Amino acid sequence: MPGIDRRVVVVTGGGTGIGAATARLLRTTGHHVVVSGRRPEPLERVAEETGALACPADVGDPDAVQGLVDAAVAAYGRLDGLVLNAGIGRGGGVGELSVEDWDTVMRTNVTGPFLLLRAALPHLLETRGSVVAVASVSALRNGVGNAAYATSKAALLQLCRSLAVDYGGRGLRANTVCPSWVRTDMADRRMARFADEAGLGTGNSAAEGVEVAYEEATRLCPAGRPGEPREVAEAICWLLSPAASLVNGAVLTVDGGVTAVDPGTVAFDFRVEPRDGR
Repeated sequence: MPGIDRRVVVVTGGGTGIGAATARLLRTTGHHVVVSGRRPEPLERVAEETGALACPADVGDPDAVQGLVDAAVAAYGRLDGLVLNAGIGRGGGVGELSVEDWDTVMRTNVTGPFLLLRAALPHLLETRGSVVAVASVSALRNGVGNAAYATSKAALLQLCRSLAVDYGGRGLRANTVCPSWVRTDMADRRMARFADEAGLGTGNSAAEGVEVAYEEATRLCPAGRPGEPREVAEAICWLLSPAASLVNGAVLTVDGGVTAVDPGTVAFDFRVEPRDGR
């Protein structure tokens, strides 16, 4: 697309998983990319591989967030897009979660994006830019022991919709993607715990246990498998691009169809032969 090489995008949580895949894809399509996160080492690896600019920052720190935006603008002269991908989880229901765990999840998953958006907003309005938040199907459906994470992702979804409503008239677009299970370091760790807790893949290697856990976790998914980071990155990059110019305030599930499944029908086996030969 003409002029696309001038577009500048900041990707938080850009050192691994969906964030790193998004940075790679943006770089291959000519964007300038700034990858950010709390750990310098993964960021430096992505920067060395892709030519992105690594800028470590804790999104929950207002000064660090302002420094991230300033660094992007100083390096490239403008800011066209944000990918709000940094996120963490803490397991537990309302009765089990500590206040500290709740606050930690909210600071990273909700307050961090809010701080970054506030700092970046003048630049994004100037360029008529685009924001994509990486939420989760947990923003739309819930599971056992997921109170803090699910609540934070639902809040992130509405934060983006607020941007679309408040600033859409000035050219800013803000959309959300909601992935299901995707093969990332974070998901691998969760699957390893699941395999251990459920005794999956007993007698096999840890890696085989993780594979069995993914199979079990995606058993009801129409796609029958977890996603790959590149698949979510493709959706993010489309939403960032001028090709999605009329898409604003949208929630795009990138979940292999899992949110289309009616749990009330799972007990029925639709593959059985019709009765009486019909």
